[in-house]
Amino acid sequence: MKLDSADGHMAALVCERYGPPDVLKFAELPRPSPGKEQFLVRVLASTITSGDRRVRSMDMPQGFGTLGRLALGWHGPRQAVLGAEFAGVVEAAGARAKGFAPGDAVFGIRGFRMGGHAEYLCMSAGDAMAHKPEHLSFEGAAALSFGGGTALFFLRRAALLAGEKVLINGASGGVGMPAVQLACIMGAEVTGVCSAAHLDQVRLLGAARVIDYGQEDFTLLAPQFDVVFDVACNQSVERCLSVLKPGGRLIRLQAGLTEMCRAMLQPVRKGRRVIVGTAEERPDHLEYLGDLVRQGRFRPVIARVFPFEDAIAAHRYADRSGHGGSVVITMGAL
Repeated sequence: MKLDSADGHMAALVCERYGPPDVLKFAELPRPSPGKEQFLVRVLASTITSGDRRVRSMDMPQGFGTLGRLALGWHGPRQAVLGAEFAGVVEAAGARAKGFAPGDAVFGIRGFRMGGHAEYLCMSAGDAMAHKPEHLSFEGAAALSFGGGTALFFLRRAALLAGEKVLINGASGGVGMPAVQLACIMGAEVTGVCSAAHLDQVRLLGAARVIDYGQEDFTLLAPQFDVVFDVACNQSVERCLSVLKPGGRLIRLQAGLTEMCRAMLQPVRKGRRVIVGTAEERPDHLEYLGDLVRQGRFRPVIARVFPFEDAIAAHRYADRSGHGGSVVITMGAL
């Protein structure tokens, strides 16, 4: 696949119907033009997030299948170009677009608007985009927004305090690894739950204790945690609540519709709060993550990098569990 398409077009990976990675195909699409308050970004790297995989496959949390099709497209995604997060260079700016200039290296997230699996995309002023840390590669910057932004949003929503104890179930995943680092930065004592293959990796990210879920059931521990961040959501709410102290908070990242409605109607159970929902995509969160990278206090973890022409194979790889890091697609260098 030719990456630099001429005559106002661009190369893109498109998803026109729901299904496995083989439904994806390469296409040549019109290159977007920025509006007066927009920036045209040349994408140099993107990732395959859990959100990308869910939209491609329509594998939604329980109860969200019909709602997902109504929101995203009944037979296939209305936005055919996936790619929630990206890193690249501002190519052009609209007359009233402020904050970035052509030539600026940036990273950001577009959420369900997606578009990162193409050579170019447009971002509006005020969207979730920030300047790339100078020493960080575009591949690393592309892996900052989704996991880091999600973890930061929910840890702040849970009001995690220095000195508190937090357990992260799914600590070696795309959200779990940033959550481990951010919880440590916030001054918490972290227990990470993951597979045996990633115990050392999670420990190196700052976890004071690691639990191999194949050998130990964390839900049988005594109530000792102030926060449980359940990224994996492979245990029931009740079992997760059982390890929380009174006044503790449970974050459930992949709540089904029934569970989400109950959490909204009954947010406190037995003196413990259940937190569900979706993370907000905020530019100030990305700026904070970028500053942490510049200070050497936070780093994205990459499992594997694929060239754009192997993007379908990258989706197959991302569908496999246990890869322990972000799956990055690189569009090439300047």
